[in-house]
Amino acid sequence: MASKFISTSLVIVSLLMSLALPSTLGGIECENLSMETCSFAVSSSSKRCVLEKHVKRTGEEAYTCRTSEIEADKLKDHIESDQCIKACNLDRKSLGISSDSLLESRFTEKLCSPQCYKSCPNIVDLYFNLAAGEGVFLPKLCEVNGGNARRGMAELKSYGYVAPGPVHPVEFAASAPQPIGYVEFADEPVVAPSYPPY
Repeated sequence: MASKFISTSLVIVSLLMSLALPSTLGGIECENLSMETCSFAVSSSSKRCVLEKHVKRTGEEAYTCRTSEIEADKLKDHIESDQCIKACNLDRKSLGISSDSLLESRFTEKLCSPQCYKSCPNIVDLYFNLAAGEGVFLPKLCEVNGGNARRGMAELKSYGYVAPGPVHPVEFAASAPQPIGYVEFADEPVVAPSYPPY
């Protein structure tokens, strides 16, 4: 009975060591990841992994995983789960890192859904930063997203109303400035993606 307990304990300890050892010995290196795990992964140095496609001289397509210069905030050694890939409407074979998908209403609808936005901080952090690079605040895009994502991006980037230009030439006369329309934003606290502590 005691020998069975000892052998079971040894198996459990060795299993735990095998799971913990890779992350302590070096963690994830993007160049060692397969095509199926590369996109949306984060290396041990907190750099995002990016899948690239190359065409060989023979015409054959080859995929490689590389380390990008884009850093993930407070995250390292992470391969995105299949649940988050599905919940956020992503593709494991996505090439590069781009904000273009933020213009697709179906994608932003999934990204802003509670299943993705509240459960997949790695994905939200990535697109939060990509949107910021375009001058768009992701939580505001999600709020506007009820309609068209492309229109929502344009509205947010304009920072207000844009009046159409005159159809015919107009002669301007000096006059006192008049108030113009403004955009009123809700007084809600800014919510950035959260991560578990390390």
